[in-house]
Amino acid sequence: MRRILGKANSSIGKELGALTALILLCVIMSFSSPHFLSLTNLMNILRQSTLIGIVAAGMTFIIITGGIDLSVGSVLSLSSCLTAGMIVNYGWNVWLSVFLGIIIGAFFGLLNGLMITRIPLPPFIATLGIMGVARGLAFVYTGGAPIYTFPESFKYLGQGMIGPIPFPVILMVVVYIIFYIMLKRTKLGRYTYAIGGNEEAAILSGIPTGRYKTIVYSLTGALSALAGMVLAARLDAATSVAGDGFELDVIAAVVIGGTSLSGGQGGVIGSLIGALIMGVVRNGLNLLLVSSHWQRVILGLIILAAVTVDVLRKKGVIIKATKFKGVIMGDQGKRPESL
Repeated sequence: MRRILGKANSSIGKELGALTALILLCVIMSFSSPHFLSLTNLMNILRQSTLIGIVAAGMTFIIITGGIDLSVGSVLSLSSCLTAGMIVNYGWNVWLSVFLGIIIGAFFGLLNGLMITRIPLPPFIATLGIMGVARGLAFVYTGGAPIYTFPESFKYLGQGMIGPIPFPVILMVVVYIIFYIMLKRTKLGRYTYAIGGNEEAAILSGIPTGRYKTIVYSLTGALSALAGMVLAARLDAATSVAGDGFELDVIAAVVIGGTSLSGGQGGVIGSLIGALIMGVVRNGLNLLLVSSHWQRVILGLIILAAVTVDVLRKKGVIIKATKFKGVIMGDQGKRPESL
C-alpha cells in the first residue's frame, strides 16, 4: 500500500509540469492577441472550462482505477433534456428537477459500474454501449427539438454571477475541493489508487474493488448530469446533441493533467489544470480566428500528444533516454572495451 501511495504522490511532479505548460501557453497567447489578458476574456475562459472541469474531476477517479468512461457526453445530454422537460413541460419545482436530473446521471453511471464489475465487460465496451443508449433516449424524448425558456432560478446555474466571478466557476471550485478531499483523505481515494495500481493485490488485501469502482462511475455520471444542467442554463436550451464528442475533451484534460491511462497515478488538481489548458487553447484559437475545422485538428493532435507522452512515460522510454549516456560509459563510468 505504501508503494501505491508513493505513486499517488508522484503525480505532484506531473501537475507542476501541466501548470508550467499552462503558464507558457498563456504567455504565448498574450503575445499573440492583445485581448487575451483582458478580465472579460479571462472570465470567459474560466466559464468555458467549467463543463470539462466538472466532469474531469470524476473521470480522474475512473482513469486512476484503470477504467474509462465514454458515455459522459451522452449522459450530460440526456440528463439535461429530462431535467428541462420536468421544468418546462411539467412545471415541476426547479431544484427538485435538478436533484432528479443528477440522480438520473448517477443511475447511468451505476449501470456502467455494474456492467464493468458484475458481467464483467471491458470499460470501453460498457460505456460505449451506454453512450449510444443515453444519446438515443435523448433524441427519443425530445424528438430532436430543443427544450428552452427556463425560469431565472434555473438559468442562474449557468449565467449567474457572485461578484465578478461566474457562478459555474464557483461551482467547479466547490466540486474540486470535495473531490480532492475524497481522493486524498478518504478510504474511497486510497482504494481508488490501490485498484489502479494493482487490482489483484487490492482484491487479495480484502478491498471490495467492484463496489468502489461502481461508486466512482456513479459519481462521474452525477457530475455529467450537473455539467449538462450548467450548459442548458447557460444556453437557455437543452438539446439532444449537447455534449457530442465531449468525452474526448474530458479524457484529454485528465491525461494532460498527469493522470496515467494505465491507472494508479494522477490527481484532480492536475485534471483542473488540464481543463484550463483546453479552455485556453480553444479561446486562443478563436481569438486568432482559426476556423472550427482546424480547431478540431489541433485539439485532436493535442489529445494524441498527451496520450503518447503518457504511454512513453509508462514504458520508461523517457527515463531510459536520460540514462543512455551512462549505459555507453559502462557500469563504472568508463568506456567499455567492446566499444
